[in-house]
Amino acid sequence: MNRNQTFAATAVIVAIVVLGGIYILRSQTARGTSSLVVSTTTSLYDTGVLDEIEEAFEAKNPIDLYFISVGTGLAITHAERGDADMILVHAPSQELVFLEEGYGVNRKIIAYNFFSIVGPTDDPAGIEEMTPVEALRTLVERGRSGEATWVSRGDDSGTHTKEKGLWTAAGFDVSVLREEGWYREAGTGMGKTLQIAEELEAYTLTDMGTYLKYREEELVGLEVLVGAGEELINVYSAIAVGTEANDDANFDDAMAFIEFLVSEEGQSIFEEYGVEDYGTNLFKPAVELLKSRADPTTADWIEAAAFFDGSECPEQYREGSSKLYG
Repeated sequence: MNRNQTFAATAVIVAIVVLGGIYILRSQTARGTSSLVVSTTTSLYDTGVLDEIEEAFEAKNPIDLYFISVGTGLAITHAERGDADMILVHAPSQELVFLEEGYGVNRKIIAYNFFSIVGPTDDPAGIEEMTPVEALRTLVERGRSGEATWVSRGDDSGTHTKEKGLWTAAGFDVSVLREEGWYREAGTGMGKTLQIAEELEAYTLTDMGTYLKYREEELVGLEVLVGAGEELINVYSAIAVGTEANDDANFDDAMAFIEFLVSEEGQSIFEEYGVEDYGTNLFKPAVELLKSRADPTTADWIEAAAFFDGSECPEQYREGSSKLYG
């Protein structure tokens, strides 16, 4: 069985497990409550921030949250198939297609952080403090000469989507690189990808939330070598499944959850999460920043990376959501 067949088989198994879990969830929801299925990227789920959000939200709402934690591409697929009522993801190009194809509505940007290129402490490729494009070009040269290894998520996640865009900007075709021995594909979540890179003394692209958690817990010793800046901004969005796409979707509860995420309480969870344990927040709240433009540079970066036609959600993709965009 080749690599692609293995990945496909794994995806089928995951889908069966998820669907079984959803059936159990739907059938066992406590009387007087409803269930909301949220398909979410691993970088939000694995950091633990959704645990705090879930606790705060459920304390005020008779709604049981259930998270499906997968890469962004599969998270979107679950919503398209009717397995989820909404998504929390971080791949604007894929999110736009989700809206355009009539599945998603009422997109709201909720938070951001940055991607980083991390690698061994001794940095054998010598990429520290280069720009992302310079670093990737150097890694190709060093990789082909046997001096460096790269580990890609390889799973159609938001991080993988960003990585592919960076390789393109650097002038390389990923379909060519993936056939070279120094370029490895993990086909798994961010945490496991970081651990694989650690084992191989390799480089990889990571979101900072997952990296900081794994670094603090001494699960990896990789160092940030290229970080922050406009090219590496990482924007998280919430999108409900529209009623026209799936009239069985729990639209009302999805909207209640999105409204919580953008509320002062929801945004404060992002603001504070991680500060005590890691010395910095793993995610930065985006709602007030985009309104006030208190940091115009970062606001411009978010808009350039994640707005569509000058808006986080153009009017044609809105459904009964006036208070979200007032």
